[in-house]
Amino acid sequence: MKRDIYKVLTDWKNSGDCRPLLIRGARQTGKTFVVNEFGTREFGNLIYLNFERNPEFKDIFNTCIPAEIIEKMSLFTTKKVVPGKTLLFLDEIQECPNAIVSLRYFYEEMPGLHVIGAGSLVEFALSSEKFRMPVGRIQYLHIYPLSFGEFLDAIGETELRRYILDFMNLENLPESLHLKLNEYVRKYFIIGGMPAVVKEYVKTRNVINCQRIQRSILDTYIDDFAKYSRISRHVHLRKVFNAIPAIVGQKFVYALIDRSVKSRDLKEALELLETAGVANRIRQTSGAGLPLAAAVHESIFKVLFLDIGLFQAVSGIYSDTAKEKDFTAIFKGAVAEQFAGQELIACRSPYSKAELFYWGRDAKNSTAEIDYLIEKEARIIPVEIKSGSSGRMKSMHIFIEKYHSETALKISQAPFKKEKTLISLPFYAIESFLQ
Repeated sequence: MKRDIYKVLTDWKNSGDCRPLLIRGARQTGKTFVVNEFGTREFGNLIYLNFERNPEFKDIFNTCIPAEIIEKMSLFTTKKVVPGKTLLFLDEIQECPNAIVSLRYFYEEMPGLHVIGAGSLVEFALSSEKFRMPVGRIQYLHIYPLSFGEFLDAIGETELRRYILDFMNLENLPESLHLKLNEYVRKYFIIGGMPAVVKEYVKTRNVINCQRIQRSILDTYIDDFAKYSRISRHVHLRKVFNAIPAIVGQKFVYALIDRSVKSRDLKEALELLETAGVANRIRQTSGAGLPLAAAVHESIFKVLFLDIGLFQAVSGIYSDTAKEKDFTAIFKGAVAEQFAGQELIACRSPYSKAELFYWGRDAKNSTAEIDYLIEKEARIIPVEIKSGSSGRMKSMHIFIEKYHSETALKISQAPFKKEKTLISLPFYAIESFLQ
């Protein structure tokens, strides 16, 4: 399955800067698959060590001296390590903290060797107070579920994706293509971007099979709770995990989860889910200037789920999405906000963790709110998600007038249209605008 991050990996290989890569992302977002494919295609020799499947590999890293590590590795795997021709892939690296530490020494003492580490729960190792990763000696890459554009590639519509990536083509896009792309968006709403689910859909076109896989992935996330929390926390993790899809698009209030549970317990549960990559926080900011993170209200935020397909699986609204003509209105518009947020995350540079922001007016009794604020070319751009082709834009007009915005986006099912500062952008064209 073609992933956009593959090109990032090939650029890294050819750049001459062989700083070890540490790939970060939630479980089952495709880390192992894409690195194994990259290693097989681009290198003469791939050495794959999985510390979860083969705990004995941890003994290789009882030393921090790269030459000794390579010697032991050759004995364990019967493969010769040749800098420039070998890719060393350390999977589920969080199970062997010494292997994470060794990355700095590979950079310093064997700079010609290509090394990649990855792990579903590596974030917990990195966030540990006892662990200090040396800055500047490794490169982080973040991977997420397939974007809508990658979904088009997967279903054989690479030329169509390439066509709409040219922003100039959007203005005069034939209605037949617009309708076709909107139907693909509807399918993506249901299938989502988890690689195993997309692979099943491409293979069988059987949505019921896809739903079973989604359920299995959700069960895997729940099973993971034991790996990063005490037993007493499980009930709180489950409550927050199951509640997030129902409150996407709303200000996150702990009392909405369970009034009988202390806020600090639910806060801790949410932070754990964020660390695991299952949830993404959208922080409220004033929008007064850049960087957007400089003016956030830390206690005021919304939350997105990892993947829109998993969102549907938890919510049980598959049939509504399949039947509803205005599919963006499903679940009070939350599905549309989930899609847009997921695209904004997926289309950003993988070299840093994506952050999301929204705007709420700082005035007593004011309900003015903008779904997202993004930065593009050193400008703040307000983004509203609307159902169908219409919808009130009162908050948008307030923001434009207050901050003299030169560009604003209304994202909906409607065709592309530009009127002064406001661009009406179809869901399928978010990537085109962001590139």
